[in-house]
Amino acid sequence: MSFDVQNIRSQFPSLASGVAHFDGPGGTQTPASVGQAMFDAITGPLANRGEVTDAERRAEATVVNARHAMADLLGTDPRGIVFGRSATQLCFDIARTLAQHWGPGDEIVVSRIDHDSDVRPWVRYAEKSGATLRWIEFDPSTAHLDVADVEAVVNERTKLVAITAASNLLGSQPDIAAISKIVHAAGALLYVDGVHNTAHAFVDVKAMGADFYTCSPYKFFGPHIGVLSAEPALLESLHPDKLLPSTEIVPERFELGTLPYELLAGITAAVDFIANMVPSEGTRRERIAHSMHAAEEHEQALSHHLRTGLKNIAGVTVFSNAANKTPTELFEIAGVDSQDAYKYFADNLVNAPAGNFYAIEASRHLGLGDEGAIRAGLAPYNTIEEIDRLLKCVAELASR
Repeated sequence: MSFDVQNIRSQFPSLASGVAHFDGPGGTQTPASVGQAMFDAITGPLANRGEVTDAERRAEATVVNARHAMADLLGTDPRGIVFGRSATQLCFDIARTLAQHWGPGDEIVVSRIDHDSDVRPWVRYAEKSGATLRWIEFDPSTAHLDVADVEAVVNERTKLVAITAASNLLGSQPDIAAISKIVHAAGALLYVDGVHNTAHAFVDVKAMGADFYTCSPYKFFGPHIGVLSAEPALLESLHPDKLLPSTEIVPERFELGTLPYELLAGITAAVDFIANMVPSEGTRRERIAHSMHAAEEHEQALSHHLRTGLKNIAGVTVFSNAANKTPTELFEIAGVDSQDAYKYFADNLVNAPAGNFYAIEASRHLGLGDEGAIRAGLAPYNTIEEIDRLLKCVAELASR
């Protein structure tokens, strides 16, 4: 399957700087088409949503188009797409709403491997409701979270299990479809953090079995905003805190205040960019599948080159050792502070940051404390030449 990386790169103005970006897990670079769509939306006739004026109709179309774009990307119902400030905010909103029905004797399950945005909301509202909190552990030597680890903590008292589809720190991809069967057999809900996963996999939320699935378009070429997907019937059963005159209609009842229309226009443009990364025929969903599978092959080939290179440098320890993972490597260099390495890379026009990246439980479980390590994450616009530049910097630091 052909993947023209130079054609992809030509559509990202920021790449002309010559910087090699391995900071995609924290937010990818943005194609010109996305920026243009946002500019056109915010500078054109715009008003609150409605059907009377042209400006109102443009706002309404922008929202509807973005819901359909995200539904095509995730394989879900556009009536179940909720927009929010961030995945973190959306998780707090859902946790607060669900916790209205929790109490002593109920159990909430979270994972050590997750970003804190899919941990702390559940921790806080378990505490507030009096529910018991239980943890899914993972093997720090393999960075693998086994289905059996989930099975060990889920029972008839479980109300909800929160877990990531891909660790933003390690890239590890738990078997969500298998986990969902365990969770649903216990009568519980499954909340899946798909923020890191969505950038690297063709997502089918229904096949995955997630009751809730969140993602962040700025991780896949779009603007800074959060998206939650759930079945409309499930959303209908939930009643979040909201203003009296605001609508009860789903999904709007979960969207507090006026939506940022320019960001929604950017979402649609980002999904269209993904669908067109590799020319193909068919529906947008079919074209997304074609492009994402091609991008995944490209990224995995790059990932093999990066991983092999890191493993061959004496003094480098790689922590991203799961068999199923995104093209993401967490590593450290013996005798070199990871923050100093980050700065050295930047001085050499290579962006590979260091830290715990808000996956603080995972970082501590790995023995890295709150400081974490260096993370190099790949995106479809990365090249072998850029990886070699990173490896050269790592080897220079390791040899000191």
